[in-house]
Amino acid sequence: MAESVTAAELRAAFGRTVEERFSHRLALNVPSRNNPKLAQIIDRINHDDELYALWLAANVNAVERLGMTDHGPVHVKIVMNIAVKLLRMLVEHGVEPSVVTNYGMTNEDAEVVVMLAALMHDLGMSVHRSNHEEMSLFVAQPKIRELLDGIYDVGTATILRAEIMHAIIAHRSGGKPLTIEAGIVRVSDALDMAKGRSRISLGIERTMSIHSISAAAIDSVHIESGEDKPVRLRIVMSNSAGVFQLDELFREKLSGSGLEPYVEVEALIEGEEEKRLVTSAYRL
Repeated sequence: MAESVTAAELRAAFGRTVEERFSHRLALNVPSRNNPKLAQIIDRINHDDELYALWLAANVNAVERLGMTDHGPVHVKIVMNIAVKLLRMLVEHGVEPSVVTNYGMTNEDAEVVVMLAALMHDLGMSVHRSNHEEMSLFVAQPKIRELLDGIYDVGTATILRAEIMHAIIAHRSGGKPLTIEAGIVRVSDALDMAKGRSRISLGIERTMSIHSISAAAIDSVHIESGEDKPVRLRIVMSNSAGVFQLDELFREKLSGSGLEPYVEVEALIEGEEEKRLVTSAYRL
């Protein structure tokens, strides 16, 4: 049987051998805003072959073996930037990060927490999808230790490592974030739903589902200052099917995150006519 277009596209995008996959290496970046520790850690990450290989392995399991959406370098880069942006917006509106409240650290230290938790929340996918949140903890811990070494004293680094690992485990379904930082990572993970992010899922899945249809309906995600709350999440959809994505999936992530008092969500359907997403009959 000839290779499908989708498989060929994936092969071209990600490569086949380890060397080919590394040749498409994605550089990670986030505005440092006079946070030298954040900039130093990002530089270390961009030179860490082991960490990048773990992201590749996580994505192979997710996309190529399970037919799921992206869980690799692109996903974690998007989640990282959303998380740091959300944290900064909340801080600008007077919301105090938990490491500041509980440990007298700085807002910049809180940025390190959300940045590293966002980058490592899915590392367990390199082992297996099942219980990947728990697996992420033991895969991430030595990497966190390495990345913080020499930048923070031992005591501070240990506390930060615990805070990062809490944010990692709290992103799971049913997770109960106990910190502002963990809530931010949980919500940021769910916000990686903009146009194009569902392409891999729709292309690989052999059966159509409401999850893939609703994911394809999300055109864009805008993070803005809110009117009644500090942050407004404006979700633009091309089809009303996207409501399922928000109501069934995003609502679960926002609920219990601790960010409910600070975030308002607005969903809009653009255009006079809805774009057709299902080209054949939908069957259960």
